Amino acid sequence: LLGVPEKPQITGFTSPVMEGERMQLTCKTSGSKPAADIRWFKNDKEVKDVKYLKEEDANRKTFTVSSTLDFLADRSDDGAVVSCRVDHESLNSTPQIAMQVLEIHYTPLVKIISSNSWPEEGQSIILTCESKGKPVPEPVLWTKDGGELPDPERMVVNGRVLSISFLNKTDNGTYRCEAKNPIGRNSTEYVLIVHDVFNTLLPTTVIPSLTTATVTTTVALTTSTTTSATAIGTRDPNALAGQTGPDHALIGGIVAVVVFVTLCSIILLGRYLARHKGTYLTNEAKGAEDAPDADTAIINAEGSQVNAEEKKEYFI
Repeated sequence: LLGVPEKPQITGFTSPVMEGERMQLTCKTSGSKPAADIRWFKNDKEVKDVKYLKEEDANRKTFTVSSTLDFLADRSDDGAVVSCRVDHESLNSTPQIAMQVLEIHYTPLVKIISSNSWPEEGQSIILTCESKGKPVPEPVLWTKDGGELPDPERMVVNGRVLSISFLNKTDNGTYRCEAKNPIGRNSTEYVLIVHDVFNTLLPTTVIPSLTTATVTTTVALTTSTTTSATAIGTRDPNALAGQTGPDHALIGGIVAVVVFVTLCSIILLGRYLARHKGTYLTNEAKGAEDAPDADTAIINAEGSQVNAEEKKEYFI
């Protein structure tokens, strides 16, 4: 004959349980023959690490079976459903189940969320203090650098929200949000840095000019024997494969030589004309005493031999 197990009961639970305390839940059923099997579940997930105990009843015909679940209470267990299920062949695949909802009390968990990741002067920012605990935390306390908020007109607290309008550099500092409940208190901090508007605009105006300078330098160095990654990356996409540009260095050298030769020629020609004119004036002065005009004076000065002794030739 089969002994049908009684409906199980869970004992050992006291509500509420503080976070970190040890919990021992016991599930017990009597009257089963053969001994029933007990299994534990937490939110429909079976728990394997349990203790199992089987005892004979007073009639020595049936068994009383118990199982103990031992664990440390954690905030993640708050609201979890713990169930004890009794399996036995007399139940026709319909197990008997006992359930218990856990209630865990824990200190608040605090987090600050900012509405502006890059606050600038003149803008506004909203800091939201999220606090989660059980019991529900009391209204939070906002402080700055360990003291009260310095400017209540611009720094307005509404529940868990701190709003700061018309930001300036004096608002820089560490803002602290503290939440507490009967279990304990907790806090977190947010460091506010108000940025200058000019500093935020500087990268957008400088980067294009630096890019232009890099491209210009790369074009000027195209005759270098060393190929750079920048030159390859900035090559004209419309240029045909295999075409090369003119040798600007060679053309520049030829132009420089031509200009230099031309300047030297002009200087030499000028010096020659100046010397020729001086010689002409000197010769004119030499023959001007007996000559009726300038041309005659030059001829007399260069070739006249009036007072000179004539040369003679003798043939033997």
